[in-house]
Amino acid sequence: MSGARASAQTFAQKALARAAGAGFLEVGQVVDTRPDVVLSHDNTAAIRKIWMELGQERVAIPERMAITLDHAVPAPSTAHARNHAEVRRFVREQGVRHFFEVGRGICHQVLSEEALVLPGQLILGADSHTPHFGWMGAFGAGVGRSEVACLWATGELWLRVPESLQVTIDGPVPPAVTGKDIALHLLSRLGADGGLYRSVEFAGDGLATLSLESRMSLANMMAEMGVKCTYLPPDGPVFDFLAAASGRSAGELERMALYPDPGAAYGMRVSVDASELRPMVARPHRVDDVVAVDELGAVPVDQAFIGTCTNGRLEDLQAVHRVLRGRRIADGTRLLIVPASSRVLEEAVRTGLASELMAAGAVFGTPGCGPCMGNHLGVLAPGEVCISSGNRNFRGRMGTPEAEIYLGSPAVVAASAVAGRICAPDAVGAGD
Repeated sequence: MSGARASAQTFAQKALARAAGAGFLEVGQVVDTRPDVVLSHDNTAAIRKIWMELGQERVAIPERMAITLDHAVPAPSTAHARNHAEVRRFVREQGVRHFFEVGRGICHQVLSEEALVLPGQLILGADSHTPHFGWMGAFGAGVGRSEVACLWATGELWLRVPESLQVTIDGPVPPAVTGKDIALHLLSRLGADGGLYRSVEFAGDGLATLSLESRMSLANMMAEMGVKCTYLPPDGPVFDFLAAASGRSAGELERMALYPDPGAAYGMRVSVDASELRPMVARPHRVDDVVAVDELGAVPVDQAFIGTCTNGRLEDLQAVHRVLRGRRIADGTRLLIVPASSRVLEEAVRTGLASELMAAGAVFGTPGCGPCMGNHLGVLAPGEVCISSGNRNFRGRMGTPEAEIYLGSPAVVAASAVAGRICAPDAVGAGD
């Protein structure tokens, strides 16, 4: 923390000060905040029960609530269908402004596409991957169901100002490396608890070389390090994307953005030399058990999965297409693709991407979380191996404790589907 100025603030300090209507906040200080958006999904029905136990009849913030049906869609059982019906009734009764039906897609992707969250804002969500919104310079944090019930009742929630960890990406990121690979690299260095209740704030000239989709993947995946929030400094491409989606001007969005002060205090600083990064893979059953793909050895694959809030966007499908062009899925291996949103699927259909991927042997599912939670649309058999573009690989994550899950970038997943074993794209002659 050498060189820190007493008055200098991190992004986390500034964002929570704004949300609390306060001035300077100290790290560790507890403040009452008013989030701009409160997010829930299929778990809305369970949260409603807690909210009713608080003696509530009307939510306090219907205009600031966003609800998606995404975790088990279409409903794979009567219990799930009953849950969805309850959520729909709640939305109608309470006049919830932002509700997204089955098939619209995963909450984090949909809210980004709809520009319901903007730079500098605070979003609290009943989903652990809410740090996703750091891609645009927003403070996104996952909270529990009881906390969301209290937010519905009062519109406020206390938060402790987190200590911050700065990660600097030096130099341009190599073309074959994605935000997913950077996240896996950091997990290998810092561990699955390396960001516990910290604000992980990125810096460095390497960030500008990442696409917006790759930034989303990186911010999202930091949830696997236990972070309270992720922050990437927003720039021109971010403002342009959100301006097109929100109807606001890029200049207005830029004025909303928050940036850490020079000399802000960080509990830890980590530097990443981008030139040394390679495609990575996480081995079962830990997200931080990470090696370079070319160091893994021969691992046969039964299922390859593209999707989730980490890697189900159009850029990810395009990466898969580049690998599969002129090739087919290996015998004995299946490739499942579940787009992160209906807009991703629509664009894949419009451009012919979907039909070409299907011709190569891929199977598409309804936009949503798919098999990531182990509910349906790709549950594994005992003893099977899956290479996934998802975010978690702990035992039983995809529904079967006796299966093994490896994690990698979409290009690695696609190459593995072609080879029938886990490998990098250049191993099948498809290097970027």
